[in-house]
Amino acid sequence: MSALIIVDATPTDKEQLALYSSMAAQTLIPYSGEFIAKGPIENLHGNTEHAIKVVIQFPDRESAVNWYHSDAYQKLIETRDKGMDSRFDLVG
Repeated sequence: MSALIIVDATPTDKEQLALYSSMAAQTLIPYSGEFIAKGPIENLHGNTEHAIKVVIQFPDRESAVNWYHSDAYQKLIETRDKGMDSRFDLVG
């Protein structure tokens, strides 16, 4: 069964976020991860803390977890945190 990582984000530094985004996409490749949705959200119900949502699909839960904990992705955490406030959730 496929797994999704749902990212809720609010940009805090556009330059750092652009740098992070360009590098993060490459880290998905070895884990067969792919962006299936990315952009501003339109809240239809309830409260939301963040303005942007990203949905990344992986073939399975193990691939998603391995991607997040990979050395390549972990090296980007500092840049990510400078570029945005975020929350990552794993579904599936």
